[in-house]
Amino acid sequence: MKASLAVIFDMDGVLVDSYHAHFLSFQHLAAEEGLALTEAHFAQVFGWTSRKIFAHLWGEGRYSDDEIAALDAKKEAYYRTLIERDFPAMPGARETLETLHAAGFRLAVGSSGPPENVEMVLDRLEVRPWFGAIVTGRDVIRGKPDPQVFLLAAERLGVPPPHCAVVEDAPAGIAAARAAGMAAIGFLSTGRTRQELAAAACSVHSFGELSPDLFYRFLPMPCRL
Repeated sequence: MKASLAVIFDMDGVLVDSYHAHFLSFQHLAAEEGLALTEAHFAQVFGWTSRKIFAHLWGEGRYSDDEIAALDAKKEAYYRTLIERDFPAMPGARETLETLHAAGFRLAVGSSGPPENVEMVLDRLEVRPWFGAIVTGRDVIRGKPDPQVFLLAAERLGVPPPHCAVVEDAPAGIAAARAAGMAAIGFLSTGRTRQELAAAACSVHSFGELSPDLFYRFLPMPCRL
């Protein structure tokens, strides 16, 4: 049989163009709490876990664990309301995922978001059957740039990390992929620049560039075991 190769996708800013919805939902929450949140500050932390974002923007220890959980649930409810109203599928995502699945790549999601968000996105894209592993923020205790989320996805797929590529739009995600020993592919969405994702093996602007041949450039060639 052929040795498996895998592609692990971040969700926000990759499978869905959700940057604006996340910013608006965090901004709404901040206003309710009497706190300030500029887009420049949010851009620095987009892709982190909510716990890390709260601590970075508004101070470590400001909220208890229970308060953070309640605030996070409220923020994510705002977010789901926004994307349900106008689902921001990334152009070409479904078609590329279908091509990779047909080519024999194992697929996974490695996201800092909660499972409700990930499930909604996969269902709306109608791609859930193609994914062999789904790892969310509730599955890990260390957020990106720690590699835990991607290592767990590889473990659930049964694919060694060197045989995995990660598609990420954030510097923290690129760092996490590299720390996991995986090929990091930068996705230049939501205003990201090549300079911001310079640590990636390469960067692309769209799903149309994420062909099987691109991943074969950075992963071991499939071989017979």
